[in-house]
Amino acid sequence: MTWVAPPPPPFGGSLVADERTLLEGFLDWQRAVLVGKCTGLTGAELAAPAVPPSTLSLLGLLRHVTDVEREWFQARFHGRSVQYTYKRPDAKDAAFDEVDPAHAERDYQRLIDEWRASREAVAGNALDDAFEDSLRGQMSLRAMYLHLIQEYARHNGHADLLRQRIDGETG
Repeated sequence: MTWVAPPPPPFGGSLVADERTLLEGFLDWQRAVLVGKCTGLTGAELAAPAVPPSTLSLLGLLRHVTDVEREWFQARFHGRSVQYTYKRPDAKDAAFDEVDPAHAERDYQRLIDEWRASREAVAGNALDDAFEDSLRGQMSLRAMYLHLIQEYARHNGHADLLRQRIDGETG
């Protein structure tokens, strides 16, 4: 039986809530939009590149944001030494360049698991808690949430075009 990407996990939240709830909710919404663009597609469809020679694909985006989540919530915010799932010193674009349709289900699940780990990583932190970002200087958890919301939103635009190219699905 061929695996197909399931619908996104449920997300929700009030649009009349405190700031933390809103930021978490909007990030979860952007996360759900990305995996929603994958719903019903096979591993081969998810791995299909946009326009060769580009290696951009839906599966590559899922793999990329898995490492993005780990980098921001674990490495940058908490300063932990992490091993990335896909990115390596010798292959920074491995998330895109080394997609394998046979591992699409595993890669999809790794992203879902990383979301859980990200939520747990900052559950006890305040939005004003800050860390030193090597590119931006002092950065708060609040600013990190905003950065990740825009990161997902940008990639969701890519995902829109990729999905439309695969089967015409838009929206």
